[in-house]
Amino acid sequence: MRSTKTQQSRTARILGTAILGAAAVLSLSLASGALWPRSVIVAQEKPGATTVTIDNFSFAPMQLEIKAGTEVTWINKDDVPHTVVSDDHKLFKSRALDTDEKFSFTFKDPGTYEYFCSVHPKMTGKIIVK
Repeated sequence: MRSTKTQQSRTARILGTAILGAAAVLSLSLASGALWPRSVIVAQEKPGATTVTIDNFSFAPMQLEIKAGTEVTWINKDDVPHTVVSDDHKLFKSRALDTDEKFSFTFKDPGTYEYFCSVHPKMTGKIIVK
């Protein structure tokens, strides 16, 4: 009988720890915005600056709407180098960004600006300047 109570107590502790861990992960996910749709985001950060994250071979958000005069900073969180290049290859072009390196560009004129990673051309993004 004592063995059964010990086993039940151990199972209850393990279950309690698992529930607490799941709650912590959900809480962090909600706080970080990880559960928000990442395909289109309107800049909600301080006026004049916003960030695009490069991770898992994609730009997040893939499409971003900003006001003219906003500086966009791309940060590579991937473990391989990436670039940020405007479709016309003239407006902006970063060097290869290693992990945690950044590249910034200020969008002064309204319009739609598409870009890609020249190392991985299937990686694309779009900035819409209003």
